[in-house]
Amino acid sequence: MASVTERCYEFYRSVGMTTMFGNPGSTEMPFLQNFPSDLRYVLGLHEATVVNMAVGYALAGDRAALVNVHTAAGMGNAMGAIINAHHCKAPLVVTAGQQIRAMERIEPMLWGRQVEMARPYVKWSYEPHRAVDVPEAIARAYHTALSAPRGPVFVSICMDGLDEDCPAVAPRRVNGSPPPDSATIRLFAKELDASKRIAIVAGEELDDPETWPATIALAERLNAAVFGPPENFRVSFPTDHPLFRGFLPAAIKPVSDALAGFDALLVLGTRMFLYYPYVPGPFMPEGIKVLHVTSDPSEAARAVAGDSAIGCARAAVRMLLETTRAGVPRSSPPAGPAPPRAEPADPTPPAFVYKTLAHVAPSGTVVVDESLSSRSIHQRLIPRNEPLSFFCTGNGILGSALPMAVGVKMSRPDRPVVCVLGDGAAQYSIQGLWTAVKEKLRIVFLVLDNREYAILKSFAEFEKTPGIPGLDLGGIDFAGLAAGYGLPCRAAGTDDLAAALRDAFAADGPRMVVVRIDPEIPPLLG
Repeated sequence: MASVTERCYEFYRSVGMTTMFGNPGSTEMPFLQNFPSDLRYVLGLHEATVVNMAVGYALAGDRAALVNVHTAAGMGNAMGAIINAHHCKAPLVVTAGQQIRAMERIEPMLWGRQVEMARPYVKWSYEPHRAVDVPEAIARAYHTALSAPRGPVFVSICMDGLDEDCPAVAPRRVNGSPPPDSATIRLFAKELDASKRIAIVAGEELDDPETWPATIALAERLNAAVFGPPENFRVSFPTDHPLFRGFLPAAIKPVSDALAGFDALLVLGTRMFLYYPYVPGPFMPEGIKVLHVTSDPSEAARAVAGDSAIGCARAAVRMLLETTRAGVPRSSPPAGPAPPRAEPADPTPPAFVYKTLAHVAPSGTVVVDESLSSRSIHQRLIPRNEPLSFFCTGNGILGSALPMAVGVKMSRPDRPVVCVLGDGAAQYSIQGLWTAVKEKLRIVFLVLDNREYAILKSFAEFEKTPGIPGLDLGGIDFAGLAAGYGLPCRAAGTDDLAAALRDAFAADGPRMVVVRIDPEIPPLLG
């Protein structure tokens, strides 16, 4: 027989979940004792930071990631990141220590209602009543996290009994991504075959090396205009493809206006849609037939229009390729948006930064983004023509990108990684730099310093709410912050930005480049 802890380690090995992101405390020590040398423990200096590292690791590697945080206090710190994991559909197994059962009745120090805390934003939240049930609970959590719709799961682990004898977890497989109903897909194919002007929205579930070619082939067969969803956090279609028409705006009427003139809309592998500023109007233009495929039943239930099929969107693309007809005459899609001008100036315009980054970034570079005020410019100037090449927060909560970049690089060490940060966003998880240095990760952290919360000033103009306090920053010493974590930092302007970025990509460890950018307030909807 082996102990409870040893059986958990055995299970991690059996499913390839051999990297644990964590920030330990006293309640986790029994669960982490005798940590095996063949497993990897990645230390982060804040619970939200380690959870977001795991989000990047899981998404970039198309796998489940393991996270351990410190009891209820750590869960409180981690909740924003767990909400991000929920919206990103990141399959995480999150664990936390809990006080000894004998003292739970009197609610001792470090005891907490962490199961209840996690429950609204995880697929399953549980605390085993017996120590010997912990390995089986971890196994259930793993299979649940990876089953559609993917997402985080939480297991609370009491300190006592973890050295007891425990049976092994029986090996088993779970097919967690069933295809959609074939009869429904055949009906969708008939609707598409009868349509003359088709739009496709390629969602995050299609961001997969095997699915990209199939999605391209389907778009070309249908001669469809392809859009990215509003507030996209993945890219699932090459943005330099002749059929790509940009990203839909994140408001009701502008989406309807963007889709006017199409007679069919095929939404694949995403919610329909994520709106934020309220611009009232029809959800869809008149006369359009809407067809929707998602792995998430709740997304299907709350879709704003049309018919939905529940199932694996990746499978749906291949099924539609088999069932739609080739050679159907269709109208040519309308032209896409023109790229913004990217002329040099002082302070440096964001468009010039992104144009320069696109020019000097090595082939295969992954962009992890959290510069919200300039994302619409970013989307139009940096081509994304490979799978798994773009990640950002799934819900707008700040502090995700910096640690996500750490997880992305650990999951894909073969690819260059650049993390684009606003000066405000960088402060929410700056301690992630320590892990990047400790793990010797070749990441370029590109900070766009406009000395303000520009996205909020855009909202203030949009909502006609002048006089909002707390929107100006400045006085942040990024070089000093980076140096404190052992990270070299270089300030760059228009003249030397390209050289600074080339040097940063060529370095043997993480580097930071800070650019003072034009503080002009961008329009909210691009």
